[in-house]
Amino acid sequence: MNNPYPAGDKGRNILYTSFTERPKHLDPARAYVSNEYEIIAQVYEPLLQYAYLKRPYQLEPLTAEALPVITYFDEDRHPLPDDAPEGRIAYSEYDIRLRPNILFQPHPAFARNGDGSFRYHALTEDELSKISTITDFAETGARALTAEDYAYQIKRLMHPRLHSPIAEMMKGYIVGLKETGERMAKDFESRSDKSEFFDIRGYTVEGVEVVDALRLKIRLHGKYPQFRFWLTMPFFSPLPWEADAFYAQRGLIEKNITLDWYPVGTGAYMLVENNPNRRMVLLKNPNFHDEFYPAEGEPEDAARGYLKDAGQKLPFIERVVFTLEKETIPYWNKFLQGYYDASGIASDNFDQAVQFTGQSEVELTPEMKAKDIHLETAVTTTIYYMGFNMLDPIVGGLDEAKAKLRRAISIAVDYEEFIAIFLNGRGAPAQGAVPPGIFGHVEGRDGINPYLYDWVDGAPRRKNIEAAKKLLAEAGYPNGIDAKSGRPLVLYFDTVARGPDSKSVLNWYRKQFAKLGIQLVLRTTDFNQFQQKLLNGNAQIFMVGWNADYPDPENFFFLLYGENAKVGKGGENVANYANLEFDRLFERMRNMDDGEERLRIIQDMQEIVRHDSPWIFGYHPKAFSLYHDWYRNLKPNLMANNGLKYRRVDAGQRELKRAEWNRPVYWPLAAGSVLLVAAIVPAYSTYRRRMRSTAL
Repeated sequence: MNNPYPAGDKGRNILYTSFTERPKHLDPARAYVSNEYEIIAQVYEPLLQYAYLKRPYQLEPLTAEALPVITYFDEDRHPLPDDAPEGRIAYSEYDIRLRPNILFQPHPAFARNGDGSFRYHALTEDELSKISTITDFAETGARALTAEDYAYQIKRLMHPRLHSPIAEMMKGYIVGLKETGERMAKDFESRSDKSEFFDIRGYTVEGVEVVDALRLKIRLHGKYPQFRFWLTMPFFSPLPWEADAFYAQRGLIEKNITLDWYPVGTGAYMLVENNPNRRMVLLKNPNFHDEFYPAEGEPEDAARGYLKDAGQKLPFIERVVFTLEKETIPYWNKFLQGYYDASGIASDNFDQAVQFTGQSEVELTPEMKAKDIHLETAVTTTIYYMGFNMLDPIVGGLDEAKAKLRRAISIAVDYEEFIAIFLNGRGAPAQGAVPPGIFGHVEGRDGINPYLYDWVDGAPRRKNIEAAKKLLAEAGYPNGIDAKSGRPLVLYFDTVARGPDSKSVLNWYRKQFAKLGIQLVLRTTDFNQFQQKLLNGNAQIFMVGWNADYPDPENFFFLLYGENAKVGKGGENVANYANLEFDRLFERMRNMDDGEERLRIIQDMQEIVRHDSPWIFGYHPKAFSLYHDWYRNLKPNLMANNGLKYRRVDAGQRELKRAEWNRPVYWPLAAGSVLLVAAIVPAYSTYRRRMRSTAL
């Protein structure tokens, strides 16, 4: 047996997974990267979370008793009705009540002496000499979660030493946060010893009110309904001041025992081991409050087994072990041996794992099926698109001829082919700006881009190249020749793709334009220069992508809003698209609540951008995941990061399969023994003959 885990782990309720690079930050005020969230989202609990099974993505309370009660106010702080015009709304107030009896995890920061003082807040040199990791502390304590813990964390976003990535954004929304941050920065700079604990409890934020132990109010400037999505993120997790004070001790910092290394939360798990050169270990939080597996989801969830655990107390897994694996092949081999419970699919392993049917549908190979391995796919809330610089004199502009030129190119660039060749089928052609899973995305006939696709036999079919050539001629470029000058149409594609691995992709793009007789000149550059070209408006055609910060159409349509243009305004509208009607609809839609009226406006916006075609709507990547039959409840949720508490492992089934797949192989030993004997016997015979010969 080549089991990489200790014998004592056999049969235990442990999930085995991996990491390739240690998370840089585990402090919720600083973390903003997926591998960081993979850890801290299991430890920290914001006020809200995404329903694990429901689609489109929906918010639900986590530590809050219910979703926030939102009240609007005018400039004089008078309440307004819910349907008040956005222009009258000066403030939005989020009133949040917490669930009672939620405890923080056991932690030495909470431990107290008999007189009530904190046991480990003033460690001596002798005590520090006995400490190497967070588990070396003999005593721990805990206390109940309060609204003050959330208020404290909001203030930490402005802490001068933390440099939170959302500080600039939030100080523009949360009333008084900017002013509080300025006071904190001034006081911090005036300190003689900046290494000591900077206690921010005495600072107040005008827009953050702790009404009582279990009630918090957050007041924002104007109307910003997307704020509710921020309340699902670790930035708005509770942070106990005791942990901040405990970790501020110089002796602990020198030992790398910090909040950035060992988080402190109320979540289902706590991080008990953080060894970046070997492994990270999450352990079930013994103080975790009552939370139960959901009883509702999508219609097909019951048939797919996702509701078998409905109503059961979370979490199911006792321990999660993340092992350092830098190479994909060793990980893949261990997955096939049953030593990892799930795996992605690298390009090297794709053909071994999946195959395509005659209907271009993906399925597992017989080898995977024989091992009872399951495949789960999900279209991500990401879009990759080819942008046209709408300020460019050739491909830009809103007149009909320019729109036809862009639509002709959009038909010719065959992303179905791109997905098949370069993504192993792992993608879905985009029909507009809104990905699947986001409110406003429409499936079926009503959801296609009619300028590029026809609905044929129950599926979208890209218009043929003749339709594209017709549009190109109407745009003034018959067969790719400028009708005015008689010269071939030459366009420029700026990209950061360089090197031998990118050559085939770039050649493919060139061939797509060549189908229309258009010459495509490739201009490769490094990322910084590429960004500068976009900022200056010097790129003509380019490829970029966007991943959802939160599941709202505003987070995608703002990429096309005129006021967010890259040139002159520095926004994320890299196409510099500006359509007055689209902008008017965007301003109406962005702060509306989901409903029929908002859906209708979204469809009107989709129609405008499909007609104008400032983008070639490229594709939404599709995530492929493999998992063993003993690993349960793995419904993909692309917005929730705290999914480990819903997962289940059948450790008994896993042990049986590991034993079956990793039986000791004895025949090499037997064969080796035979070969050894075969080699020894002649040698011994020769030796005996020589001995006899010498004696004679």
